[in-house]
Amino acid sequence: MAGSRSAGMGRPREFDIDEALERAMQVFWERGYEGVSLTDLTKAMGITKPSLYAAFGNKEELFRKALERYTEGPAGYGTRALEEPTARGVAEAILRGAVRTTTRPGGPAGCLVVQGALASSDAGRSAHDMLVEWRNDSGLRLEERFQRAVDEGDLPRDADPRQLARYVMTVTFGIAVQAAGGLGRNELQDIAGMALERWLP
Repeated sequence: MAGSRSAGMGRPREFDIDEALERAMQVFWERGYEGVSLTDLTKAMGITKPSLYAAFGNKEELFRKALERYTEGPAGYGTRALEEPTARGVAEAILRGAVRTTTRPGGPAGCLVVQGALASSDAGRSAHDMLVEWRNDSGLRLEERFQRAVDEGDLPRDADPRQLARYVMTVTFGIAVQAAGGLGRNELQDIAGMALERWLP
């Protein structure tokens, strides 16, 4: 379907945009932003550089689209978790979701947001900023959900929603780093379980 859209002078694209974006997401997930060249991307996506520019813009725009795809797909557990009826349920859904996503059989280990953040040069600044914004937004939404839990009486009145959100986010990203380092799903589930044992009474 996507392959039938017109490009340039009305010629049909000779590749599936959706499939190409999925492949780009996987490459960024595995190697980060700066660890991937345009040649790496075009090879993985099975397209030429002119086709990449025509369909996705530059590398930065392609990364932005890949991050959106990741957020809606593999990392969608984070948004769904906010719908859990209790604050503890939210925390558990996020931590368990992180373990599942960072240890998918046949997929890259770790987290695209963590891997992609391994950018330090000026060339990677835009990707770095994108990921900082992503993390800040995720943390804010989690904080708002925990504040609602306080307002509803699900959490104690003296609970600190911001600290709780930071705690869950820190453990979540720690899980991703450990997964990228080779720690297995069972061990990571144990870590998630330990974090949940320390949840508020």
